[in-house]
Amino acid sequence: MISVILQMAGTIALGQIWRHVRLGGWSADAARGALTSSVYYLFLPALVFSVLWRAPLGADTLRIAGTAGVAVVSSLVLMAAVGRFMRVSRAQFGALLLAASFPNATYMGLPLLGSLFGDEGRAVAIQYDLFACTPLLLSVGILLAARFGSSDEQVHPVKTLLKVPPLWAAVAGAGLNLAGVGQPDWAAEWLDRIGAAVVPVMLVALGMSLRLETLTGRQLATVSPALLIQLLWMPAVAILFALAVGTSGQTLTAVVLEAAMPTMVLGLVICDRFGLDTTLYATTASASTLLALVTLPFWHGLAV
Repeated sequence: MISVILQMAGTIALGQIWRHVRLGGWSADAARGALTSSVYYLFLPALVFSVLWRAPLGADTLRIAGTAGVAVVSSLVLMAAVGRFMRVSRAQFGALLLAASFPNATYMGLPLLGSLFGDEGRAVAIQYDLFACTPLLLSVGILLAARFGSSDEQVHPVKTLLKVPPLWAAVAGAGLNLAGVGQPDWAAEWLDRIGAAVVPVMLVALGMSLRLETLTGRQLATVSPALLIQLLWMPAVAILFALAVGTSGQTLTAVVLEAAMPTMVLGLVICDRFGLDTTLYATTASASTLLALVTLPFWHGLAV
């Protein structure tokens, strides 16, 4: 576990270095856009399609999605309750709601679970994110961002969900799986080769997204409730719910680790889009990513 986390941290650090050294003349922001777009539209859909086509789907799929949904919603509710006692603006409140509730289930969870558990781990990460976290983010999360932000943009959650390539890949892969269509060897080799780009590219892009300059004492004090909820409350809820519904073994460990992931980076885009406090969100994402390097081994040991 420690070895895997150190390897991930080293790859993330490469992206952070890019923020300070314009490799090939590319700024980190420009390069990150190209990298994340290639993952979002090409590499990740191929990986999702391949893994879910051959993954065992059944009762555990419902347990995984249910655990993710309960963890996200309970974190939203808790942050909303705590936030009412905080002296923050509407834009800050909205940013904290998103930062406390949506984990980096794909960008950090997929590489970690894949390294620990192989295809079975990747399947859990994909189901946790695409069957619960992403639909909640692009419906409830977007609606909350629109409510507390300053943008006048009209929100259409269903249309937004229909524009998510990895979600379509998940539906197609699961559909072929449940229909009993076997995955040919040539397709498995081709899709796996394309999907192999996901982990290193995502981790480098994650490093590019971290804004360590926002980690000031005042900012950290403001985001501390979101950090505690994201890194402690969410995995605690996940392990209790997962045990209650009969999740066990490797699947239990995997869902708890997913819940223990730091704040998702995609939220920065949503904050920018709807006029929430992007700097505050960036502080939470950066601080939680660094702290997760310490908290993840704890949750792994507890859930094994």
